[in-house]
Amino acid sequence: MDKLVIEGGRPLSGTIRIQGAKNAALPIMAASILTDGIVRLENVPQLLDIEVMQHIMRSLGCRTIQDGGTVSIDTSGAHSTHVPEDLMRQMRSSIFLMGPLLARFKEVHIYQPGGCAIGERKIDLHLRGLQSLGAELEHCGNRITCRAERLIGTDIHLDFPSVGATENVMMAAVLAEGTSVITNAAREPEIVDLQHFLNSMGAQVSGAGTDTIVVEGVTKLRGSQYEVMPDRIVAGTLMIAAAATRGAVTLTNAHASHLTSLIHILRRAGVQIATSDGIINVTSFGRAKAVERIVTSPYPAFPTDLQSQLMVLLSLADGVSVMKETVFEGRFRHVEELARMGADIRVDLSNAFIKGVPELYGSTVEATDLRAGAALVIAGLAASGRTVVENVHHIDRGYDSIEHMFTRLGAKIERITSVPKLDIANG
Repeated sequence: MDKLVIEGGRPLSGTIRIQGAKNAALPIMAASILTDGIVRLENVPQLLDIEVMQHIMRSLGCRTIQDGGTVSIDTSGAHSTHVPEDLMRQMRSSIFLMGPLLARFKEVHIYQPGGCAIGERKIDLHLRGLQSLGAELEHCGNRITCRAERLIGTDIHLDFPSVGATENVMMAAVLAEGTSVITNAAREPEIVDLQHFLNSMGAQVSGAGTDTIVVEGVTKLRGSQYEVMPDRIVAGTLMIAAAATRGAVTLTNAHASHLTSLIHILRRAGVQIATSDGIINVTSFGRAKAVERIVTSPYPAFPTDLQSQLMVLLSLADGVSVMKETVFEGRFRHVEELARMGADIRVDLSNAFIKGVPELYGSTVEATDLRAGAALVIAGLAASGRTVVENVHHIDRGYDSIEHMFTRLGAKIERITSVPKLDIANG
């Protein structure tokens, strides 16, 4: 298992370009199944999850090639509707293939997806949405089969504005007969990006970014060339890291409009932020101030995917901050690891009470999930002494070489790759 070794106490400084968004690229890759042509995607991050999605698509008969930030997908040879269980267990985003496969091939066979252990994430909303379009479901153990000779447009109300369910239903509805209206839809920027991609292939989708999305069904889609949006969570991670290390960082290829909730909170904490077209400047030379109450909630509220990273900054702030997690019940697992570094955090059910300390200290800690791992890296950058972050494979799911990203900003961080020891006695 790889680990990161960090020598902390160095303010981050410099300019860095934000990578493409994982949470936009994955559903867009899945959506390419809707055509039997060639899709060329630009600004795709080189991540473990992107590799897994390509493995899954190849198992379905597609051809995919990644060359740097470009992924080319030829779906003309797609023939299988069975998503392998072992690959689905590796990544929750594999569920995005359900809608496109059902729409194109009239059936799909999947299993409960895997992903980070951050709490229960049911797929009921996905299944009910597809049923509303005319799909019939069959459960056999952990295997789920969906079939539909015809998908018929209809009104679909989501009980919760789930990003994944919104996107899956959108993709299935694109090739349905008639008009589909999705209400209480999620409003995240990644959904807007998916709409733009679908429309570039000839779909007729409108309303993404609001709580009502309208899909006018079409009979066929064509291939497309498309550039994936920048990753707002990576941008947010870098902004928080700059503040926690009391540095000055400029982000390019960054959309401040996607990060208004974080910008508001950071300014309340005393961080200086200036924005212009595609650029965010973050400056923080003093100790942050506590922020009284922060609540995670669906976009445009403060995102759960930045909760653990922000907690690091607040653990160094002057005063007591309170953070409430409303999206995933298992998303405070990083608290115990931060405590090893000297953080003073008390958790009571869904609330975290963070009493700021003057300094964090280097320690050996374990990344328990993707965003918790990023938080521990930030803690190591801000701490005095050496920090070792283990289980880096979690971080690799969402950050394109996180050690290189921070090294470019002046951090001293190194990846150590462990080589398994040979058992000489047993050959």
